[in-house]
Amino acid sequence: MKIGIISLGLIGGSLFKCLSRTEFEVYAVTRNKETITKAKHWCDNVSDDINTLKNCDVVFAASPIGKTVEILDRLETVVKDGCIVLDCASVKEFVMEKKRPYKFIGSHPMAGTEFSGYDASFKELFEGAKWVLTPQECISSEDIELVEKVIKKTGAQVIITTAKEHDEAAALISHMPLLISQAVFKSACENPLAMQLASSGFRDMTRLSMSNLQMAQDMREYNSPNIKKSLEKFKSELENLSIANDNQIFSQIKSAREKMYSAEGKNIYKQ
Repeated sequence: MKIGIISLGLIGGSLFKCLSRTEFEVYAVTRNKETITKAKHWCDNVSDDINTLKNCDVVFAASPIGKTVEILDRLETVVKDGCIVLDCASVKEFVMEKKRPYKFIGSHPMAGTEFSGYDASFKELFEGAKWVLTPQECISSEDIELVEKVIKKTGAQVIITTAKEHDEAAALISHMPLLISQAVFKSACENPLAMQLASSGFRDMTRLSMSNLQMAQDMREYNSPNIKKSLEKFKSELENLSIANDNQIFSQIKSAREKMYSAEGKNIYKQ
């Protein structure tokens, strides 16, 4: 099976490094000449020509959110009949609006770090992570099974849902926390003593504030309504907790959070 990957940043680069060590024949496209040179140490099929993907069976568009639609449009005249194309954007509704001539499956690997670029990528990034799929109605069960076969090679677990449900959930557990992380840091940074005393708790709470700036801006732009709803929910919960005089609620939160992750830090929550 031939797999194509467009853009070799943190997500695309990690996917490239992982899949190039499998039985799949992997092709990658990036405009960064330096990245092409580095990536060729993993696989020779790397270039800046999107037409090298014309015979691929599955193509992942791992471009930044704001560039995703442009890339998906370009692929309409590149990929062969029957090719399955997936994006990797963290917002799904806006990429699902247009019907494509190829088989399109919205996707979002729920993995990442505060770092960006090919040099930050590593082949183990997706191990134990969730990988969301939001397929269009025309996608067959056989197409889903094929994509799952590829994704399972990364060590990720596939979750299938709708674009709307994904964007609501992503706002709560990814996009809103990024804004809160930035706000926590900004609230403290004008107090020199606070900054001097800050330790692991502050470090962990503000890690997301170091996220890629373009990604952070794209999240706010493309998922704004859901982020606003999430912030309203957060403000309500924060107000309730600030006046709570019963430790039971704090105990329940602590217990639920302890059960959510494994000792290795992987999400093991089950509905």
